[in-house]
Amino acid sequence: MHRRLAPVLVLALAPALAATLVPASARAGSPDPFGVWNRGDGNARVRIAPCDDKICAVNLWIGDTSGGEAVGDRLVLALQPQDADTLAGTAYDPQRDLTYSMRMTVGKDQLETRGCILGGLICRSVSWSRVE
Repeated sequence: MHRRLAPVLVLALAPALAATLVPASARAGSPDPFGVWNRGDGNARVRIAPCDDKICAVNLWIGDTSGGEAVGDRLVLALQPQDADTLAGTAYDPQRDLTYSMRMTVGKDQLETRGCILGGLICRSVSWSRVE
């Protein structure tokens, strides 16, 4: 069904969108996912940044576009801190009009995303490394 789970985090990463949330950067002690990240398979580079009251992940570069990903594709993330290094919530993919459940584990120079659809029946994890 999906070659990847979400453009940004090739996360095709699920029920309705969660309530409006303040970006993680605005909450003290929250994991900080903001910046530019390279996907582990080397096929994507994304920028994660605040957008309005949520977080957006936007594709800056895509190597192989045959999977349907394009530069400029974005995910709109509604995430809340779960602990010192984890955010969880939903990701909305406006290009495909799909909403996914999302879990993001943030390290200093690495990021792990896990997106699920169909109530967690189909999930995919993706590793990322920080560029800046």
